[in-house]
Amino acid sequence: MYQMAFTFRRPRLSKQQRRALIVGLLFISPAIIGFFVFNIGPIVQSLQYSFTRYNILQPPRWVGLNNYKFLIESDRVFRIGISNTLYMVLIGLPIHLVFNMLMALLLNTRIKGLSLYRSIFYIPSITPVVASTIVWLWIFNGQFGILNEFLKFVGLPPIGWLTDPKWVKPSLIFMGAWFGGNTILIYLASLQDVPYDLLESAELDGANAIQKTFRITLPMISPVIFYTIIVNVIGYFQYFTEAWVMTATRDGSAGGVANSAMFYSMYLYQTAFQQFKMGYASAQAWILFMIVLIATVFLFKTAGWVYYHAED
Repeated sequence: MYQMAFTFRRPRLSKQQRRALIVGLLFISPAIIGFFVFNIGPIVQSLQYSFTRYNILQPPRWVGLNNYKFLIESDRVFRIGISNTLYMVLIGLPIHLVFNMLMALLLNTRIKGLSLYRSIFYIPSITPVVASTIVWLWIFNGQFGILNEFLKFVGLPPIGWLTDPKWVKPSLIFMGAWFGGNTILIYLASLQDVPYDLLESAELDGANAIQKTFRITLPMISPVIFYTIIVNVIGYFQYFTEAWVMTATRDGSAGGVANSAMFYSMYLYQTAFQQFKMGYASAQAWILFMIVLIATVFLFKTAGWVYYHAED
């Protein structure tokens, strides 16, 4: 038996190729330097701070794993923040994604005035989130909000949308459907890329609209659905702006009645920039990073339903 040794040699670059490589590296060097200085540096520093007690005014003092131990064992608000955040990820996110998909399917039909309808659904996503949230704050107002006025009109009692702990998170989920324009646009683009001959063949075989949707359309755009799930899961674990604006008080606190809208990122922000417990907040940030990492890995491990169509 003979053993064959294969030697792999990196191809030598010509003088012109080396010059092009150097020029390219010079052009992207500001981004590379900025990434290491403004991203990698703070990330490593925050890991170090997570093992210390640090309030900016005094030098960091090493406390080991005490920050993590207190967070997991004793911090009640920390547990509330995780619970509220998981509520948005496990309940709010699926509702929003299903709603966005239904809207994309409707906007993919051939009806008169389709361009106008597509614009109406997309415009909210380009308006400032804070401004839109303030509008919804008036809509949810318990005394003279539009929703409660409508409930009174149909003979139903008013609801404390932002004052009743049972209704705060459902109100945020209801409002979140308003900001789905980007996801609807992504779904709409993927729907228009579904091969028409497959839909036509299924129709000739007697398939109805529902069968075509679940047997052809959704499997064909499953990579796009998987992408939106990953991106939105990461985003919903950092849910912040809408809840902060909706529940902020004059003294600078937020979180709603009985911390019913205290999400993880909100508590992290309060710990770091209102209480100036930078070491404790760094530990919270790293726990959040680990939670998001585990969730992302889990989604990739369970992505067997995603169908990647190989084009010839």
